[in-house]
Amino acid sequence: MTLVSGTHGAHGATYRDRGGRQVVDHYGKPERVGKAVRNVVGAIEMGYGVLAITGDDRVEFVDNAVSNRVPAEDGQGVYALLLDPQGGIETDMYVYNADERLLVFLPPERTEDVAEDWSDKVFIQDVTVEDASDEFGVFGVHGPKSTEKVASVLGGPGAPEKPLSFVRGSMVDAGVTVIASDAPLGEEGYEVVCAADDAEEVFDTLINRGLNAAPFGYRTWDALSAEAGTPLFEYELEGTVPNVLGLRNALDFEKGCYVGQEVVSRVENQGRPSRRLVGLRLDGLADATGAIDGDADPEGYDEVLPTSGAAVFAGDEAVGEVTRAAVGPASGGPIALALVRFDADLDPVTVRVDGEEVAATRAALPFVDGSARSGRIPTYPGDE
Repeated sequence: MTLVSGTHGAHGATYRDRGGRQVVDHYGKPERVGKAVRNVVGAIEMGYGVLAITGDDRVEFVDNAVSNRVPAEDGQGVYALLLDPQGGIETDMYVYNADERLLVFLPPERTEDVAEDWSDKVFIQDVTVEDASDEFGVFGVHGPKSTEKVASVLGGPGAPEKPLSFVRGSMVDAGVTVIASDAPLGEEGYEVVCAADDAEEVFDTLINRGLNAAPFGYRTWDALSAEAGTPLFEYELEGTVPNVLGLRNALDFEKGCYVGQEVVSRVENQGRPSRRLVGLRLDGLADATGAIDGDADPEGYDEVLPTSGAAVFAGDEAVGEVTRAAVGPASGGPIALALVRFDADLDPVTVRVDGEEVAATRAALPFVDGSARSGRIPTYPGDE
């Protein structure tokens, strides 16, 4: 459940389910709000699950489980993956060293399973794993003016600069932690963490105090992150080997063994994976999406755009499938992310929509240049 239903209701929120958790889909006019985030700043309630890991062996325990190196010092974080034995992604996560505990932010649908799995794997180590999702409110602040926004309401230290580092301060009377994001929307960004009891006041502060921020929901988040070239768990990551997605920022090739590492290392040593994530401009759908008012009819695009799994063709040959499609708030046209055969020649390229082939053009990622570059933009061996 959302922690700030009063504020959401005041702004006319429409909700949707995300991994068993209620989150805002949109507040109306999602396209206009998306442009506001691209040009100024917006704020969103994040739908994370949160695990708290305590005990003297907490850093070593989590480090042995995930694909990236867990920081040993307070105030630092890392983006990491939990893999199955075949190298497929079971979940992605952010791991933050918060002094006497690690806080792990992950998709809500994965929280319970990861908590149970890790608890079952604790033997003689001094480690305790707890689901702390109900203890925290977490809000994203994104846009070229996000630093100015945070500075206008944060008491104490200045905003953190290094991605995934954080500082502690206050907003109004609430204690907060402010994390520098890894720019998933292709813009400067932060996440603001507070106690659940302070969530309503903190979210209201982020929207209305200091520099105003436009509240936005996950419909806008999905479109902005697609424009930024950021793969997401629910669309691109789940079950995929990370090399295929070019998620090099989530992998440490020099750390000790973790589940799935052998597969990741073998694909890396081969020089390239079998597939890659690419961007497509859906030229053949421009007229259809242009005839829809995405602010008046936010769901209208859903009837026109290709769905997840739609086939991608290079000439007459099927070479992959769409993972996600949207109308970009900044690019203004229909776009898609797709997993395709690594060596496929996508000139020409089409996408099957409702049984028909629709013309498309391969596009470099990101689709638009914002105030920052996403840390998750696909990067492959040999890319310049």
